[in-house]
This record gives sequence, structure tokens and C-alpha cells, in this order.
Amino acid sequence: MFSLNHNSFMSFIFRVVDVARALPGLSRRLVSFLLMMFIMVGVLSGCSKSSNEEAASVITVYSARKEHLIKPIFELYTKETGIEVQYITDSAGPLLARLKAEGENSPADLFMTVDAGYLWQASNEGVLAAIDSSIIEANVPDSLRSPTLEWTGLSQRARTMVYAKERVQPEELSTYEALADSKWKGRLCLRTSKKVYNQSLVATMIKTMGEAKTEALIRGWVSNLATEPYSNDTKAMEAVAAGQCDVTIVNTYYFGRLKRDVPDLPLALFWPNQNDRGVHVNVSGAGVTRHAKNPEGAKALLEWMTTPAVQSMFAELNQEYPVNPAVKASEEVRSWGDFKADTVNVEAAGSLQAEAIKLMDRAGYH
Repeated sequence: MFSLNHNSFMSFIFRVVDVARALPGLSRRLVSFLLMMFIMVGVLSGCSKSSNEEAASVITVYSARKEHLIKPIFELYTKETGIEVQYITDSAGPLLARLKAEGENSPADLFMTVDAGYLWQASNEGVLAAIDSSIIEANVPDSLRSPTLEWTGLSQRARTMVYAKERVQPEELSTYEALADSKWKGRLCLRTSKKVYNQSLVATMIKTMGEAKTEALIRGWVSNLATEPYSNDTKAMEAVAAGQCDVTIVNTYYFGRLKRDVPDLPLALFWPNQNDRGVHVNVSGAGVTRHAKNPEGAKALLEWMTTPAVQSMFAELNQEYPVNPAVKASEEVRSWGDFKADTVNVEAAGSLQAEAIKLMDRAGYH
């Protein structure tokens, strides 16, 4: 195999035609036919090469992460590699539906989202491709990625307890299960079960504790609620701060955001289950799409995002924890204290999500 630039190729064509003209017995019509065939092959080859080069220089990402959290990452990648990263942002559900509807015509090379449940769903619905990557396997623990590398976590968040410092002593708290005790009656606030974060928490509990024990736990939570569940973690924390309840369960970065807005926030974090399975953790992550036009480029970007320098930046942008264990969290996040994390594979957040939703509905958690 060999390649020629455009000018060299055209010179080659005309040299062949000159030779053909000199051969006895070749008609002018046949010579013209040969000339046209060579030109067509050259044009098509040039177009194909141009198209391939263009595809290799651009990576398209469908992202459920907000623009301000990913734009700096993609701009750095372009600066380092010269490869442009184009992205579309939306909620995970619509993006997943779009991927399925577009099928082979989808321009997306990478699907990025904010919960292991969505990543598992994307894999289960056949829109992600398995890849081989020793880099990702070295950088990301087994529990934070798909066994087939159809997706990998890129940052992790702990879903832990937040309590009112004036009304609760930390030694009163212990485990997620203990929040079902009668001592917390009228003192617990929760985010709605309709949001994926609590669905993932309950799904991993089913994986660890079994369905019967998990349902008894959720019924206990419901009986201890001070108010109807809130639409988001921030409102649940604000209710604790306002004295409507004393403790809630949130993703750590919501605490960080509220703390930045309200420096004298009268709330603190508590890490539950430190004497057994550990704190529930979840991931934001991404996977190469099944019909990627630039799969190698998407894989390279995904690998790059698991490397130490990028991990530090990626996690700090949203006050999360790196998935790469060799990388420290930001100084602000480290100030919240160390904790033991649950090592159950976060894939359970997706594979048991349907069971979790049904269980919460049976227990009256809405």
C-alpha cells in the first residue's frame, strides 16, 4: 500500500495515460475511459481520506453533566492534543433516548452522565461499546467501572448524612439503618424517591442486605419523616438548617455548594456504616458509544480523563472525589474528613434499579 498527495496522484494519472496512448491498438475512447476511471478513484480516495481525517480530529460527546463542569476539561484536551471536542448537554434520559433513536446515524462518540444507574441502563440498552484499556483498568478500581469497560466512573460522590450541629451530637448517629429507629421519629428529612440518587442508594442496599431487610429499613425511614420528601438535596438541607428536621441524606457536593453560599451553615457531615460496609458512593462517568464515528478518539479521551492531573481537575470542578485512588481530593473536600467507602460494584445501582423503585413504592416512599 502507498499514498500520494493530490498533485502527485494527478501527475501519476497523466503519466499512465501517456503510456497508454503510446501503446498500439488502444482507441481514443478507451484512453478517455481509463483517464476518467483513474480520476474517479483519486477523487473518491481523497474524499474518504479527508472525511476520515476530519472525523479523527473531532470527538462528539453527549453529556448529562452541566457545561461549566465539562467545558474546561474539553478545552484542556484540545489544547494538549489539537483534537476538537464538540458536546451537547441535556438530562440523561433525553440523551439516552436520542442515542437509541439515532442508532447508526448518531454523531455521538461518547456518552457522559451523572449516575451509575444511567450508565448501566445505557449499557443494557445496547448504546455503548465494550473496549479494551489497560490504562482505565490501572486507573479505576473494579467497583467503579463496568466489567467489560462499556463505561467507567470518572468522579465519585458519597451519599452521606448531614445533621444539625446544634441539635444532634455525632455520637448519636451510626448507620443508614439506624435512621429507621423510633428515636428519629419526626426528625428525618429526605429527598424524593423519584430522583436517581436515592434509587441507586436503595439498589445497592438491596445488593448488600437483601430485599426484605431493605424494605423494612425504608418503611422505618418513612415513619420517621418530619415532612413530605423534598425535590432536591439542597432543600432537604435547608429544612434541617431551619429546624424542620434534624438529619437528612445528601450527595456530598451539594453540601459543599451550600457551604460556599452560606459559610456559617449550622450543618455537618457524618460518615455512616464505618464499622461495616461503608458509605454509599456513586459515580459520574462515560462510555464509548456503539456507533461512534471516532471510537479510537473517544477511547483516548476517556483514558485521558482517568489520568492523575485530569482526575484532580475533573473532581474539583464539582467538589467530588477522584476515582483514581492515586489522586487526592481537593483541599476543601478533604476538609470534610476521611471515610470508608462501600465497595459493592456501583453497577448494582442500575441492575437493581427497577427493584429499588418498586420497593420504595411499596414502603410508601414517594
